[in-house]
Amino acid sequence: MNRLREILCGLTLLSLSLCTSGCQPNEQKNNHNDKQNTGISMGKLLAADEALLQYHQVSKDNRIKFPKDHLPHEGYRIEWWYITANLTTAQGESIGIQWTQFRSALSPPDTQEPSRKSAWATNQMYMAHAALTTKTKHYSAEKYSRSHPEFAHVSDNPFSIYLENWRWQSLTVHPFPATLSVEAPEFGYQLELNSTAQFQLQGDQGFSVKSADDQVASHYYSQPYIEVSGTVTREGQTVSVSGNAWLDREWSSQLLTQSQQGWDWFSIRLNAQQTLMMFRLRGQQPQDSFYSARLMLADGTGRNINSSIHPDDIVMQPISWHTQNNRRYPTAWKIAINSENIDITTQALNPNSEMPLSTTYWEGPIEFSGSHSGKGYMELTGY
Repeated sequence: MNRLREILCGLTLLSLSLCTSGCQPNEQKNNHNDKQNTGISMGKLLAADEALLQYHQVSKDNRIKFPKDHLPHEGYRIEWWYITANLTTAQGESIGIQWTQFRSALSPPDTQEPSRKSAWATNQMYMAHAALTTKTKHYSAEKYSRSHPEFAHVSDNPFSIYLENWRWQSLTVHPFPATLSVEAPEFGYQLELNSTAQFQLQGDQGFSVKSADDQVASHYYSQPYIEVSGTVTREGQTVSVSGNAWLDREWSSQLLTQSQQGWDWFSIRLNAQQTLMMFRLRGQQPQDSFYSARLMLADGTGRNINSSIHPDDIVMQPISWHTQNNRRYPTAWKIAINSENIDITTQALNPNSEMPLSTTYWEGPIEFSGSHSGKGYMELTGY
């Protein structure tokens, strides 16, 4: 029970006892002067133990279907709706934004009480993260709440995801076109999102493996072709922006093996017709690390690159490190996909892009040059 409590606290920001006694929505903003980080490691949070096997398990037999799978999967332990965007102001300034809503189950589905009738009686928690990044500033904030239509919810018709006043709101059962609205103490954004491209199913038709033996996996799809326009606000100043966004949707009950410590994830916009998703799951020993990538085309087709099949095809090598709040992050990389003639060097727009929230990680926009040049996003966990 203590092991389960530790995992759930790290994922939902609240102790299990507080959640079962009643959680009200809360908001926390980034404290830029905070030098203490005591977060639980990603390996402990997202690896399996006996209790986690009671949740629904990812399977190749579970094929992703739309629009049903835009909605929550409450029998799985964790899932998220994740948007990042590379935007440009009318004055030419580069800005990155992130918005994520996480859902976490506080108990396995077979332990739920069938007699519950009140909407207040729930074993589901939501947490939302938001960030805005420029070359010199990085703002972040979070909210969390029990699942309840008044506070935090995902609706099907029209499709909407919200936690209080942070909201992704569509007009139909489909995610696009939609608006994305965030208001935090120091920043905010009001964006219009639109996409007519097909969703990209990662891995084997949405079954995305995370280990060489295929024993750890998630259901995972992306939409890397989203057009964005709207406004962002920083410390009371509002500017118009436009650019491109990227949606990642993932759910699972185990995302790492016991020997894996965290991940390095990239979304890379090679050109108007090609995007690249890639990640490295870091092992305690080099042989425990796992690499995977997918080249995605605007016409809806794509190609998987898996290190289990082609061990030498993916190169992900840190070439520069940056220390922030006593954590050392690799903020510049050499990345290559030999089979696709991709050979680039990436650099963070702002190396000080740590998310010092209840679960600490690094997330921010990147720029790259080499065989291709452009922009993207990077996430670093477990450091």
